[in-house]
Amino acid sequence: MSRVADQEIISDLVIPGTSKIVLLILDGLGGAPMYPGGLTELEAAHTPNLDALAAEGICGLHDPIAPGITPGSGPSHLALFGYDPLQHQIGRGVLEALGIGFDLQASDMAARGNFCTVDDNGLITDRRAGRIPTEKGLELVKRLRTISVPDVEVFVEPVKDYRFVLVLRGEGLSGPLTETDPQKLGAAPLSVEALSPEAVRTAALFNEWISRAREILADLQPANMVTLRGLDKNPGLPSMEEIYGLRAAAIAGYPMYRGVSRLIGMDVLPTGETIEEEMGTLKAHWTDYDFFFFHVKKIDSAGEDGNFEQKVALIEEADQFLVPAILQLEPDVFIVTGDHSTPALLRAHSWHPVPFLLHSRYCRADVVKEFSEQRCANGALGRFPAMNIMSLAMANALRLTKFGA
Repeated sequence: MSRVADQEIISDLVIPGTSKIVLLILDGLGGAPMYPGGLTELEAAHTPNLDALAAEGICGLHDPIAPGITPGSGPSHLALFGYDPLQHQIGRGVLEALGIGFDLQASDMAARGNFCTVDDNGLITDRRAGRIPTEKGLELVKRLRTISVPDVEVFVEPVKDYRFVLVLRGEGLSGPLTETDPQKLGAAPLSVEALSPEAVRTAALFNEWISRAREILADLQPANMVTLRGLDKNPGLPSMEEIYGLRAAAIAGYPMYRGVSRLIGMDVLPTGETIEEEMGTLKAHWTDYDFFFFHVKKIDSAGEDGNFEQKVALIEEADQFLVPAILQLEPDVFIVTGDHSTPALLRAHSWHPVPFLLHSRYCRADVVKEFSEQRCANGALGRFPAMNIMSLAMANALRLTKFGA
């Protein structure tokens, strides 16, 4: 297992430059066979452009958090950007709020909300309320905005589809707090619990809001209840520019990924959600930034839906369209990987290490000729912590001087 370089050490080694880095994240890229001896989604996909890139580049597998640990999207992206996800455990509510451009103040408590479906016994039958469209979610948010709780200001904002943000603003709000999503079907939503004496009042305020929400939504279908996740405050983190000296930009259609980018000081560029729209955004801003985080979401969604064939097709689409288009811009460093694995077999994030590919003028090509889990396992980078990705990118961009005399 390779050593992780400390951010302070990297910051001391940074030198100015004009090189450009593109970090292409195919969300949920890693997979697993649907049957013993079968192929993963990436292995089943026809990816001639990624394979050619792998043949010229250097490959490996990365662990977003640690071997055997299944990561959430927030911590896995922090690791990709070189921030220790174990040291900076940031609630999903903060990332969602920042992702939609909400003016989150230092004392605010934010939660990511899901509309869900419960049966007559109050047990969850669908954690995402049938993936209701954003327009329906907005109608429901308007209902929830009628709820007030004592001594705090309440904000409810739509995010996308079945997701919303709940923010409590007032004096003396505190965490840590538990989540209400049991993460399984056939169980009732949980209550918010305080994990410290200081958080007892804040937990009670969230529970009162949830009780009122239950009453308002009770007669509706399919979104007749809510769950809350990632209840937290904005911790304040050093920016990408402070650490790496990079003018960094994020191209991401989904709010959560825009939020984690904004959290660490990236400029979040306005863009659409299709890869064609995202590619247009990259081209339009190519001369303005040194570092581009380019996020593709739907591969992960197909994995969560258990749709192996759709995930394969979306990987092939990225290979056919995105990889050649990005290469035409001639980035000095081009990295292709995922934030975590999402096997269709499991319909969820998993602990499996993630395929990784780095292409630059200065990398030493290894034996890998095909971009896949099995082949990347034989790559020269081996299996390494995701937190090392940024130091590899910076080195190949000739933006780090030597360490020591």
